[in-house]
Amino acid sequence: MEEQYIIAIDGGTQSTKVAIFDIHGTEVCSHTVKLREIELYGDDRAEHPDDDLWDSLKLACKEMFKKFHDEKSKIIGVGLGSIRCCRALIKEDGNLASPVQSWMDLRLSRPYEHDDDSVKYVTTTTGYLTHRMTGETKDTRSNYVGPWPIDPMTLDWFEDKETFDSYHTPREMLFDLVDPSTVLGKVNAFASNATGIPEGIPVVSTSNDKAVEGLGAGLVNDGTILVSLGTYITSMMVGEKNDPNTINYWSNPGAIKGEFLYESSGIRRGMATVTWIKDLLGSDIVNEAAKRNMSPEEYLNVLGSDVPAGCDGLYTVLHWLARPTHLHERGMMIGFNGTHKGPHMFRSVLEGIAFTMKNNAQAMCDELGIEISNIVVSGGGSNGELFMQIFADIFGVPAHRNVVNGSASMGAAICTALALGVYKNRQEAIEQMVRRRDTFMPIPENVEIYKEINEKVYRHIAPTTDELLKQSYNIFNK
Repeated sequence: MEEQYIIAIDGGTQSTKVAIFDIHGTEVCSHTVKLREIELYGDDRAEHPDDDLWDSLKLACKEMFKKFHDEKSKIIGVGLGSIRCCRALIKEDGNLASPVQSWMDLRLSRPYEHDDDSVKYVTTTTGYLTHRMTGETKDTRSNYVGPWPIDPMTLDWFEDKETFDSYHTPREMLFDLVDPSTVLGKVNAFASNATGIPEGIPVVSTSNDKAVEGLGAGLVNDGTILVSLGTYITSMMVGEKNDPNTINYWSNPGAIKGEFLYESSGIRRGMATVTWIKDLLGSDIVNEAAKRNMSPEEYLNVLGSDVPAGCDGLYTVLHWLARPTHLHERGMMIGFNGTHKGPHMFRSVLEGIAFTMKNNAQAMCDELGIEISNIVVSGGGSNGELFMQIFADIFGVPAHRNVVNGSASMGAAICTALALGVYKNRQEAIEQMVRRRDTFMPIPENVEIYKEINEKVYRHIAPTTDELLKQSYNIFNK
């Protein structure tokens, strides 16, 4: 049988990755383009500059094809995934009416308010890129998370006119909704010329980026948690019920029809905090890493491995970007003394991420009545062996990495394989395409000290300092 390939698009907050997979889940080649810095306007607006999502996709495709040494005629489809909780305003000619609003933009906390006659359509990032690539006005129903006029139970636009109209968005400005793992349309001549993807290839819908990542990580309903390390860090499980009345988690549409993703509270600007600490430690780290033929992150992992579990009492609270409903929140490091140096700060950030996600995931599982049995860690941060061991020790269960740890791209490939009938169902696709790389077992003595730290100190830091931070916020925001 002739080899067949799938193009997977994984659009994130910090980069756009395009990969080619064979139908057995092997990544043949890929290319990642770093996005430009999000433009921040005060505390309420955050935008991707110009047309950065489309421009980065074009460049990533062209560079990826330079690495592809087989026939393009063997490519059977394109899986389109992109960032959730963003808003794109499109003119009649298909161009953006204004820059894409990031999920960090407070305008996304309320429905779209139509005040620009040049805007023809209001959609998500997946809807915008679908329109660019196919000319169709269709979008995955599973990426409408937030203030859209969509029924959370049926995942269709509200039929009740009064409810629909309360969102202030005319129906003609909204795309038609399709299920995930559905063909949206075919690559048109415009997109083919811009990206190098052959004209006429089917473009397949995925879901919101976290659900796609869960699928690509091979999540099944067996007590396994996925910890997704990205600009937004969260933990997830899959299930079949959509309960709108939860306390410690919420249900998002899944990457397969009828499936839901249970998602805990997360960390905003999570992995950006790791970049922040690397930059803060400065050129000494960069220069020494270069001498050792290592990346700065790899070198910091080496240094952090020499720091004892718990960082000798240095703790990091990860509120580098406050929640829209808690604008007083701030990140903090607490517990410094004269023995603490850069590696302590680096490891403390990693531990702070793991502590926060352990507590968030535990709250979700306690509410669901589920015991955590394993965790899978995805995203670039999982490449660090120190970070993986910290996760295993703080969660107290085995921590796994997959061969393809950027699992959103794998998820997009699986959606495409399902839409085109390569595999008959989710389970078969996972068995054929997702493979485990390695496992980190918890170290008993570390499990014990982390448990004591968490129960007696860490989980109490934010509640204890909350009132002080409110007072500080009020001083600077009179």
